[in-house]
Amino acid sequence: MQIAIQSSTRWRVLVLTLLGFSVMVLSGCASINQKHSTTQSMVINLDPAVLKASGIAFITPSSVTGQEEDKQALALAFTEALQLARPELRVVSLPATLSAINRADLSGEYRQMFEDYRLTGIFSRATLQKVSQVTGVRYLAQLKLGGFRQESKNRWGTFGIRMLETKTTSLRLYLQIWDGENGSVAWEGGQELLSSRETLKEDAISFKMAVEQSANELLTRLP
Repeated sequence: MQIAIQSSTRWRVLVLTLLGFSVMVLSGCASINQKHSTTQSMVINLDPAVLKASGIAFITPSSVTGQEEDKQALALAFTEALQLARPELRVVSLPATLSAINRADLSGEYRQMFEDYRLTGIFSRATLQKVSQVTGVRYLAQLKLGGFRQESKNRWGTFGIRMLETKTTSLRLYLQIWDGENGSVAWEGGQELLSSRETLKEDAISFKMAVEQSANELLTRLP
């Protein structure tokens, strides 16, 4: 009987030792990342030479209800990604665009353009032309945040020890490039990203990181 008890105790010690070793190894290892994405794009009449010569400006993004506060961060992260991916382009950031519109006293007309857009999906040609003129570029980029979600799930091991935490981020992002000269859609694309990370750390996949990953894949389709 005593031999059986000693054997059982030794087994428990061995299991606990192995678990502790596994936790230490996992703590020292990099996070396990998985990424699944789908990208679609359509070139309508975007001229690469004209894009390079005239530049592109960001106008106010749109978003699903409840995530309006993410619009500024979305524009900032995407602008940075575009500047890195295409350093030869002149890129006008959203704050610079809004400042130019306000200086030109176009804020009321700009607001009306977006109100009409929510009903029709069309930006006014006359207002687009004015925005193009005050920013000094031909093309205008409008981002749409279709959805953003973060989830976290713990994976528990023997004796209630947390082995890993799976953090998942999903993002749906769309980009339309409008021709400020003739009021047409010159290019559009969409990107759906599902990214997961298995880690012992508490940090989540940030909104900025998800946008940058999507932007990089989407911008590879840009002429």
